[in-house]
Amino acid sequence: MVVHELRVRYVECDMQGHVFNAHYVTWMDIAHTELWRAAVGPYAAFAETGLEFVVAEVGARYRAAARFDDVVRIEVVLDPLTTSSMTSRHAMWRGGELLAETWVRHVCVDAVTHEKRAWPEEIRAALAPHVVVPAG
Repeated sequence: MVVHELRVRYVECDMQGHVFNAHYVTWMDIAHTELWRAAVGPYAAFAETGLEFVVAEVGARYRAAARFDDVVRIEVVLDPLTTSSMTSRHAMWRGGELLAETWVRHVCVDAVTHEKRAWPEEIRAALAPHVVVPAG
């Protein structure tokens, strides 16, 4: 698991005074990028292999509102990788209160053709410590 903290900025809040829902997707991307950096290294080095990953799906379940100046802790883990996809799951917390549960599925593709490609074994190995097998 990788944990990333951020402080809610005023610009992220809507007229009701809480974080506008689309900003959670940005936070997911920030946390996922930090997991990738911690596990694999800079994304640019991966891109030099001729591979990229693209977003295929995004989901969120909102449980409580984050507000201006809150400190939000984002915990991110991975589901087991498939041949070409990677799903990261995020739990967003304010103190002990769960604010949102989110997920994003990325697909590994050829950088030129954008056709699906299998994750290289060295990437699988680097990400393995962050994989959590879902219960059930």
